[in-house]
Amino acid sequence: AAPASRDKHNPSAASACAAAAMSIGHFTVWDYVVFGAMLLVSAVIGVYYAFAGGGQQTSKDFLMGGRSMSALPVALSLTASFMSAVTVLGTPAEIYRYGAIFCIFAITYFLVVVISAEVFLPVFYRLGITSTYEYLELRFNKYLRLCGTILFIIQTILYTGIVIYAPALALNQVTGFDLWGAVVATGIVCTFYCTLGGLKAVVWTDVFQVGIMVAGFSSVIIRAVVVQEGIGRILNDSYHGGRLNFWDFNPNPLQRHTFWTILIGGTFTWTGIYGVNQSQVQRYIACKTRFQAKLSLYINLLGLWAILVCAMFCGLAMYSIYHDCDPWTAKRVSALDQLMPYLVLDILQDFPGVPGLFVASAYSGTLSTVSSSINALAAVTVEDLIKPYFTSLSEKKLSWISKGMSLFYGGVCIAMAALASLLGGLLQAALSIFGMVGGPLLGLFSLGILSPFANPIGAFVGLIGGFIVSLWVGIGAQIYPPLPERTMPLNLTTIGCDTGSPGTGGNWTTTTEMPTLTTLVHLQGTERPVLADYWYSLSYLYFSTVGTLVTIVLGMIVSLLTGGIKQNIDRKFLLTKEDLLSNFSFSKPKTNEKVEVLNWKPFTMADEGTDNPVFNHIEMNITENKDKVNGAHV
Repeated sequence: AAPASRDKHNPSAASACAAAAMSIGHFTVWDYVVFGAMLLVSAVIGVYYAFAGGGQQTSKDFLMGGRSMSALPVALSLTASFMSAVTVLGTPAEIYRYGAIFCIFAITYFLVVVISAEVFLPVFYRLGITSTYEYLELRFNKYLRLCGTILFIIQTILYTGIVIYAPALALNQVTGFDLWGAVVATGIVCTFYCTLGGLKAVVWTDVFQVGIMVAGFSSVIIRAVVVQEGIGRILNDSYHGGRLNFWDFNPNPLQRHTFWTILIGGTFTWTGIYGVNQSQVQRYIACKTRFQAKLSLYINLLGLWAILVCAMFCGLAMYSIYHDCDPWTAKRVSALDQLMPYLVLDILQDFPGVPGLFVASAYSGTLSTVSSSINALAAVTVEDLIKPYFTSLSEKKLSWISKGMSLFYGGVCIAMAALASLLGGLLQAALSIFGMVGGPLLGLFSLGILSPFANPIGAFVGLIGGFIVSLWVGIGAQIYPPLPERTMPLNLTTIGCDTGSPGTGGNWTTTTEMPTLTTLVHLQGTERPVLADYWYSLSYLYFSTVGTLVTIVLGMIVSLLTGGIKQNIDRKFLLTKEDLLSNFSFSKPKTNEKVEVLNWKPFTMADEGTDNPVFNHIEMNITENKDKVNGAHV
């Protein structure tokens, strides 16, 4: 659930929130110490990896960790960056408001990981690519590669701006935690360790940050269970409040969350992130062997499940504590994503440093997401926009350029956070629109990997078609938001609120909700066109699904019409029977695993083009050259 953003230019609401915060506890010196320690440890890890093992000699070392990572840290890193502060603050609030049906995502995550590990990973790993968009050039042409790269860069920068700013604002309004101090500090520390330590620093700081996030969640759950005198009471309150709504098999695609929308729509949406998004793919293809890469995805699945369970318990505990006095309706907080910090200050105010641990866990989510974004942006820029056009650059120079790019994108992300504070509603809308990019891109990669007859013309027409349909439904949904009967929020009450408490005074009706696109376009509910209640009311999880399916179907039809069946595609760009069967060959030594997959490749080195040093037989030369091939460790 993306957090509802707020507008900092509403001082009355901000001061009202501050007053409420004073009544439930506030930040102490110890909380700032805990938060500072988290930033310090992250920075130290960056410095360590800048100099460990001879430093970052080549751009491969910097962007891919020298392709020498093992499964466990990569798995934890994938989990950490999936879990931004949006998850820490947004998911418990989502469960508090709409119930535990969100947990059906546990099945979705399983499907996503299997598809990513068995369909996309074997092809990307075999080709030894750094940027996933390199695949588009190898399989189709350089124009499609450029399309993918530019869409990814815009989408990631927008997303990162909101990921830094929205949680900082929520925490600031409830806890009084300094807004710009936090935004700039997290931005600078993040840029610092990304620029110094490269992918290795990103992965190992993520491992540390996962620990902090789990500790933050655990402290809230343990304290809530103590306050409510046992888990039984929490589950009982949740049951009677209709929060344990796990099974809703309504097949209607207009309903926001049902079993089917989460299973089908969620699978497409998240496969777009785990299967083909550079931020995630870059890390698992940096593993030593293909077996380790697959293992990292499956271990990461356990992490996703653990986080989902933690977030669910936090949401249900929050409902149990506030089931007869909802702080949101009582205007003690001005948006749903402030509920979690409010709960923390309410139940943990007697434990110095523990609210700080929770804030550190929320910001760990931000740091891990932003750091993987910065590293992925640097990789894509170097591999797709610099290397192909400046072929004479040495590895040393490319390494410095990669570091410069990390520094540059770190600055851009902090600037986007500043922009988010001014253009909240517009930026949120822009992000939703670029969220639609994921569907058509997933369709494009699926065409390349699964369909031997897809050709560049078909792929391009499919991509444009999928993009147009996605934008149509997405922008429509922004202008005409679905009606409450489609989103089905559950009941909240303030019946048990103490009327003397600051939450229910007369001046508490102010709100700090950001202006959405709807208010900006000044459309009244009476003017809803027919499409608004059908096509535009489609569950947001299906936007990606529609984009993917339109791209695939249109791409196949156009490819067949333009002679795609006649073209001769090299099998190494497609998913093959060998890729699926190789899972059952665990008995072989790990080095053979790579060689065996590559032995049937009918190509010579010259076929790959000379401008990209990654596309040589790195893995084939294992026997002759055990330590280094082309500067990359294998």
